[in-house]
Amino acid sequence: MLFKRTGFPEEDELVLCTVTNVQFHSVFCDLDEYKNQSGMIHISEVSPGRIRNIRDFVKEDKKIVCLILKINEDKGHIDLSLRRVNEAQKRRKLDSIKQEQKAEKIVEALAKELKKPLQQVYGSISKIILKEYDMLYLAFNEVVEDDLELTSLGIDKDVAKKLTVLIKEKIKPKEVIISGEFRLSSYDKEGLEIVKTALKIADKTDKKLTIAYEGGGRYLMRVLAGDYKTAEHIMNEAKTAIQKHMEEKGGEFAFKRVEK
Repeated sequence: MLFKRTGFPEEDELVLCTVTNVQFHSVFCDLDEYKNQSGMIHISEVSPGRIRNIRDFVKEDKKIVCLILKINEDKGHIDLSLRRVNEAQKRRKLDSIKQEQKAEKIVEALAKELKKPLQQVYGSISKIILKEYDMLYLAFNEVVEDDLELTSLGIDKDVAKKLTVLIKEKIKPKEVIISGEFRLSSYDKEGLEIVKTALKIADKTDKKLTIAYEGGGRYLMRVLAGDYKTAEHIMNEAKTAIQKHMEEKGGEFAFKRVEK
């Protein structure tokens, strides 16, 4: 991993560590995201309950997510805890690391395209981006989600253009899906046409919405969008349009959300 912070971490921060030495009552680790920083986990912070053999939980070279408990900058001591990190925190931290590694792979591809050393390209880009963002992938995600112009951060125009192309090739926009099931009914002599018109009205509300016939008078509405707020808005617009049309024509509309 190329990403390295300088200085000390902060208390209560989650950090990725590599176990370097396991002793009877303590574990020593390197902090992967910090230059020349290491910490110690006391046996009482390895796991709750009594520990018969500390090596049942940690071994040399193992990657672990730890919580920063206490820092003594004068002595250079960093106290860590493994047992105070829950599974959700661990997953989020590891996901963040994976995303940063993916961002570094993109920079590596850029270096090859520019025919320059990776360290040189990474150094110049990270120096600029990390002034505004905690990690590269946060900026790269904004390029995809919000069309961030890398030149606005101070990156050279030609480099920014090449990097943007690579980012959009490798990182896809986040997508969420929500679904709902509805029924349409009409006793009018033109009932079939009324239902067909209602479906056409809904279909025109947004291209992110799809409707599929499920059988037995049931229809499945699905919305694929970049976030839940947008998806809910699109679904509500479609529901309102269908309901309004059916009520105007004396028909009935029933809807329920489908959780998946």
